[in-house]
Amino acid sequence: MEEPITQITEKNAVIREWSLKTQREKGDSLVEGCVANLPEHTTVNVRQNNLEDLVRVWNQWDSDTRDIFTERYGDVAHLITIRVDEQLIQAMVRFWDPAYQCFTFNQEDMTPTIEEYAALLRIDNVQFGKIYVKEPKPLTFRKKLVRLTDMNDAWAEKQIKKKNETVCIPWSSLRESVLSHPDILKRVNLFALAIYGLVIFPRVLGHIEVAVFDFFERLKQGVNPVPTILAETFRSLSTCRRNLRAEDITWRAPWIRPSVMLYKCGGQDWVPLLGLWGGVGYAPLLVQRQFSSRQFIPATGGLAQFEFAFAGEGYMKRVRDIAKSWKEIHFMELALYADTLTQDYDI
Repeated sequence: MEEPITQITEKNAVIREWSLKTQREKGDSLVEGCVANLPEHTTVNVRQNNLEDLVRVWNQWDSDTRDIFTERYGDVAHLITIRVDEQLIQAMVRFWDPAYQCFTFNQEDMTPTIEEYAALLRIDNVQFGKIYVKEPKPLTFRKKLVRLTDMNDAWAEKQIKKKNETVCIPWSSLRESVLSHPDILKRVNLFALAIYGLVIFPRVLGHIEVAVFDFFERLKQGVNPVPTILAETFRSLSTCRRNLRAEDITWRAPWIRPSVMLYKCGGQDWVPLLGLWGGVGYAPLLVQRQFSSRQFIPATGGLAQFEFAFAGEGYMKRVRDIAKSWKEIHFMELALYADTLTQDYDI
């Protein structure tokens, strides 16, 4: 039986005192020898999968089929029509600070948050604190393909490819099932799998990687995909920064006004995240201004040293420790002060 999740909500003033005390005692994320190397120039690869097939399928579906998809997977289908703005991506990565896992504009901080991603993707039918955890011995890729497509073992074995040491399947192998599978739920599920593999977690152009299949199968168990998406977003951002005036920044989407914010898990001083290929941490207390809340000194000790890949000896223990910490999630009541700073924040 799965261990229940404990949710604790605490007052803003109490967390402010705890955060300031913790930062003083444990130190900042930027400790000696761990200062980020932020080059002046970077090259960003913004190549994108061809999504015309997905757009065509979505446009062919009737309203009932689209409703079934949205009820199961939220608004992720809208991602297939968004065009990548190469210049915007180039600009954004220049402001990314890996020590704090946030964008830094002079002394102003901003980062995507779990609450914002959940609102944008409108993924409602999940358990907020139930995260995806990589299983040490998942089912074989062939068995997953057979289960998701209803095809036979011989077909599945033939479709599996290896590209640059990455085990995957071509999108073209699934296209026909998405278009014509007799089971409407199978068509919907495979279409969602294609979005996660080609749009949200693309690794090999035109292919869906085995790790995406592992993740996707867990979605049916009520796993919240947002922490996983956020983890791989952070891990994929390059490390560059340049000057920008504070008045050039829009801090929030005005329609996202949560009353509470997830700020830590278990014994961690911030939120640990597990992606498909590694783990990372982020400190939501850095960016309270995005929710019109008073910005105070955040606890960040150890954040810069937390990122790791799912490789080498000992990583599964770290995965288990993070999964355990998510069994106790802490929320803070947001105090709405219309974008104000405490006096000691700049220091």
